[in-house]
Amino acid sequence: MRDKRGNIKLFILSLGLVLISYIPTFRWMVDRWLAPESYYGHGFLIPFVSGYVLWQRRELLKRTELSSDWLGLILVVSGLLVHLGCALFRVYFLSGFSFIFVLFGLILYFLGRRIAKSVLFPVFFLVAMVPLPLVLIGNLTVKLKLFAAEWSTVILNKIGFPSIREGSIIRMPNSYIAVEAPCSGLRSLIALLTLGLLFAYAAKNSFLKKGLLFISAVPIALAGNMLRIIMLATVNDLYGEEVAMGFFHDFLGFFVFAFAFAGLWGVSRVLERER
Repeated sequence: MRDKRGNIKLFILSLGLVLISYIPTFRWMVDRWLAPESYYGHGFLIPFVSGYVLWQRRELLKRTELSSDWLGLILVVSGLLVHLGCALFRVYFLSGFSFIFVLFGLILYFLGRRIAKSVLFPVFFLVAMVPLPLVLIGNLTVKLKLFAAEWSTVILNKIGFPSIREGSIIRMPNSYIAVEAPCSGLRSLIALLTLGLLFAYAAKNSFLKKGLLFISAVPIALAGNMLRIIMLATVNDLYGEEVAMGFFHDFLGFFVFAFAFAGLWGVSRVLERER
């Protein structure tokens, strides 16, 4: 059995080699994070959040005995084979996911099962930085914007603003509003699911309640996006496009995020009380 210091040195050396092999994948990620109208602008923050969680656990990790688990080597080899195939066909999003499994495998093999269990969340939280394929993003965007337009139209009619939906366009007596890709709500859904993971991790609840808290991010994000569309549509109909699409449009982006954050916080508080 290797000594503790030797295990750590071999882990660092192996991790360095793995990072070098994944450079094309990391470049692809950064390009997607920086792309105009990116759905993954938060990608840069994810490694820092994971690093902060690890730093919080530094004392526990120092006290944990190191060991070695051969299952980790299987994960490493399997992940690298997936990465090789992805490199040949340039399927970078699968390569990004394989990196996370390779990283976990290295930890499991060189540092042991106890360490791996302690770092399970910060390692797999890195999934939040891997962009989904553009084909899937496009399909989700179309479905979400039609969903948002349909239900926003229903609610507008219920509150006294006669509206008709034509595709993703909502027509009202004095105006119309087009629910385009940026208004589909996919960006806020992805961001809120990431935030929901952090809320679930921090919550002092059972795994079931943590799961419920995470899943609650979906209806909260959808509701927040529909609220944004409804408010834009009503202001646009009452005061005109110049007012609706100016400062008010930008302000609603911050308002919806605050609404979603408050919603997640409220759900977490309710679940904590019902222990």
